[in-house]
Amino acid sequence: MKTFEIQAALRPDLTKQSVKAIRNGEGVPCVLYGTGSDPVHFSAPLSAFKGLVYTPDVYMVKLIVDGKEHQCILQDIQFHPVTDIIQHADFLAVSNDRPVTIHIPVRITGASEGVKQGGKLVTKVRKLKVKALPAKLPDSVAVDITPLKIGDDVRVRDLSLEGVTFLDSPSNVIVGVRTTRNVVAAAETKK
Repeated sequence: MKTFEIQAALRPDLTKQSVKAIRNGEGVPCVLYGTGSDPVHFSAPLSAFKGLVYTPDVYMVKLIVDGKEHQCILQDIQFHPVTDIIQHADFLAVSNDRPVTIHIPVRITGASEGVKQGGKLVTKVRKLKVKALPAKLPDSVAVDITPLKIGDDVRVRDLSLEGVTFLDSPSNVIVGVRTTRNVVAAAETKK
């Protein structure tokens, strides 16, 4: 899994006034959970989140808070309802012996036979919820659509990755090939 680094500073003062001052100074108040002790309250520059949040990729975060390094994942993020500026971020510390639950993007590969015959490729799911040890987490889940004909689909139960458990419903459709009007019209003219 790809790694992203964020430099941050501890927040000794947890009052509303200090949080407002951080946001006014183009910073983001954050919390790191799962370190074994109390949560770590810190702030990071708003610009540090650009490559982490505004991308379809998922990253392991190397968080450096006042010189102390933590391996974590971005657990939750809150945006301002009008301006869409990041208001708060929650991180979860990870360790190599404890499984992590995270959403991984789906990557479609191949060229479907059904699409070549005039069908329409319909993607239902863009991210899958998975559980795995940090060392086993993939960057993305590859779904090969080459064998799909019109009316076929790929479901969660059709996927398997070593050391990865899929937490979505096994019957959920990820991608499928549907009939189009052109295919129906072509079939009627052949009759």
